[in-house]
Amino acid sequence: MPFTESADVRLYYEVFGSEKDPVLVLISGGGAQLLSWDPRLVAALTSGGLRVVRFDNRDTGFSQRFGGEEDVDGGYGLSDMADDVLRILDDLGVESAHVAGHSMGGMMAQMLAIEHPERVRSLGLLSTIPGRSPRYVLHGERPELAEKPVRVTREQAVAYAASAVEAGPASRYDPQVEWHREMAGIAYDRGYLPEGYARQWAALRRAPERLEALRSVTVPTLVFHGRDDDVLHWAAAVDIAEAIPGSELQVHADMGHLIPHELWPVLTDALLRTAERGEELRAAA
Repeated sequence: MPFTESADVRLYYEVFGSEKDPVLVLISGGGAQLLSWDPRLVAALTSGGLRVVRFDNRDTGFSQRFGGEEDVDGGYGLSDMADDVLRILDDLGVESAHVAGHSMGGMMAQMLAIEHPERVRSLGLLSTIPGRSPRYVLHGERPELAEKPVRVTREQAVAYAASAVEAGPASRYDPQVEWHREMAGIAYDRGYLPEGYARQWAALRRAPERLEALRSVTVPTLVFHGRDDDVLHWAAAVDIAEAIPGSELQVHADMGHLIPHELWPVLTDALLRTAERGEELRAAA
């Protein structure tokens, strides 16, 4: 099993594709394991000429825990989580990579591009925000995440995952209830850690505002958001795209916070296009 054995934080990661191809690191959202990046999506990206890395964020899956069941703050921040991407790249011996993140993963990707621009070739910012403005955040402060979480059984976790997607707004897209049910069961078996999500949330509460800093980002960037996202408002995507010169902005009608399977080909094409722009700029430099 591939872990960052030499780093100060032990992270589990998986690599797909040819060692000759440029690397794309996929970063999952809050509480999500690497399972959020489906093998079919990964295969489409590797077929397009990228070497794809997916990993368990700290406090999820097989990666390092930063506390026990009673701990809802791990003492780390968003920059520390962004640096986990560097730990994986260093473990692989990779100087720089394309980076794409969903939700919290997109926030980590932003921090990486702001603080370590030399390590980022292109960005994919998916269903994410550049700060904590009430204009962007639709789910409120989530005070329950500052308390010890209630633990549930595997059956309850699977049922909750299914009901959460079923309760979403009506859409032209299939909610893929069975897929979410299956992934919830696998995630539970790999590492059930509700307090880990609370610790990640504590890091997000400390995260700096990033919109002005994003104006310094020069790498090709894809900004991808749902018009019907009821977690993070799509206005954030517009603001991010305006801040980063030359960004490609896509706002999809009937898409919520999660990316529908039907849009995977659209997302794949956009990420490949963005990475190609990054490779062209790198070759010309």
